[in-house]
Amino acid sequence: MQNNLRLRSVVIVVTLLVCVFGIIGFPKSIDQLKENWSNNIRLGLDLKGGSRLVLQVQVQDAAKAEADQVMDRLKDDFKKQNVSWSSIDRNDPQTVQDAGTTQITIKGIPVTQTSAFRTLLSERYADWVLTSVNSTDYTLRMKPADLEALKTDTVERTIQTIGNRIDQLGLAEKSVQQYGRASDDYQVLVQLPGVDDPARVKELIGTAAVLEITGVKEGPFASREAALAAHGGVLPLNTKLAKSIPRGGDSGEQWYLVNRSPVISGREMRNARSGQDEFRKWETNFTLSQDGGKRFGTFTEANIGNRLAVVLDNSIVSVATIQSKIDDSGRITGLGSEQEAEDLSRYLRSGSLPAGVVYLEERSVGPSLGADSIHQGFVSGVAGLFAVVFAMLVYYKRSGVNAVLALFLNAIVLLAAVSYFHAALTLPGIAGIVLTIGMAVDSNVLIFERIREELRAGKSVVSSVDIGFNKAWWTIVDTHVTTIVSCAFLFLFGEGPVRGFAVTLTIGLFANVFTAVFVSRTIFGYELSSHRRLEALSI
Repeated sequence: MQNNLRLRSVVIVVTLLVCVFGIIGFPKSIDQLKENWSNNIRLGLDLKGGSRLVLQVQVQDAAKAEADQVMDRLKDDFKKQNVSWSSIDRNDPQTVQDAGTTQITIKGIPVTQTSAFRTLLSERYADWVLTSVNSTDYTLRMKPADLEALKTDTVERTIQTIGNRIDQLGLAEKSVQQYGRASDDYQVLVQLPGVDDPARVKELIGTAAVLEITGVKEGPFASREAALAAHGGVLPLNTKLAKSIPRGGDSGEQWYLVNRSPVISGREMRNARSGQDEFRKWETNFTLSQDGGKRFGTFTEANIGNRLAVVLDNSIVSVATIQSKIDDSGRITGLGSEQEAEDLSRYLRSGSLPAGVVYLEERSVGPSLGADSIHQGFVSGVAGLFAVVFAMLVYYKRSGVNAVLALFLNAIVLLAAVSYFHAALTLPGIAGIVLTIGMAVDSNVLIFERIREELRAGKSVVSSVDIGFNKAWWTIVDTHVTTIVSCAFLFLFGEGPVRGFAVTLTIGLFANVFTAVFVSRTIFGYELSSHRRLEALSI
């Protein structure tokens, strides 16, 4: 018996030390204790204040980018297979709902080469549906299943990329997750607790940062109208107009006619860093993937003397003349400041977003509102806790001390779990903690009432305690399992705050089983072992 109690005591003490270390560490001063507490117990957006952004991923951009890559591959394959064509073009969907209408139009396939053309498409482009318009013209559309997979992947990559950018800013308490349950929403929820400058963060994560390096056909033009007028109001096939961002002493706007299909995109970026050139002007150096470097080298070698444009979010950052072959590295020059060069390198390091994003909602929560919530929650929590402690001590006498100790240990285990999982404590999470305390008290009430029943039946104290715990055990397990199943559904189908409530409550329930049964029974064991013959129990 004594050995069993010692083993139980060691487990409880070790658990308590691990939990305390997770909450406050080993502070050497009061200031360090406060700092450790603040670092380990993180507050959510509703308590600490911050920004809440809802963005919609423009999945049609990803569909168009995929179509552009297919067009480039088609041209290369046609040349290798000696298949003739007059033009390859695609349409330009503008909304999320129109992403499924993205199609490639192929014109001028000779009738004599139809068989070779269809064989090539079926073998190498099986995820696209070929439709005949007439004997020489065809359209390609991505299969619905592949299109849906592309959209899903685009949203997931957007979430990952935005998360990477926020991490580089040192905002470790961020929350970036998919928002909304409708299949055509493609929305992302970004929560940034404690952000001092939400406009700055919005500037960094809100831009699509879709980087393209493409060939320049003509320009500059003084205005968009002038560029259109030079071509009779109709742009040549596979070209588009892009506006140049004014640099330094430049004044007025400039427009260039560039290729619609880029030579390389942000997907081929592997690394980037800011720096200064030989004239002490800021620039961003970048490194490409092996495949991107090969294509870039082929293009630059064939276009020496022509111009190349670096396009970021449909705005030209830099225009330069190709002086020699460039393989897997290059630089973007003419940047206005160190901050601009650093921002651009951050975009490229964290990865180009696979599609543009549009802000649907932006809300800020002030720290004063969070402070009021913390104060009111603390006051109500302390008041409720004292009321519960008082009721347990009055009703169950000395055994109530047992329940109170288990209750405090439950709270410590719960806070430690929040700290170790790097979770943010929110108002719904606090509600989960309060509910956990209620269920912890309920578990102790179940055990104590079972013990009382056995004592009234005339059984000995030791036997009553053993039977009371054994009979209450399955009732406690049953109630906790059903609640955990409910929490699982809340987590699966709920959004951020609801998920926080479910996670906190689930952790608390596991802690409750440990404290209400294991710890409480150990305390009873010490009380019973200290008396050789205990005839009455204070309960």
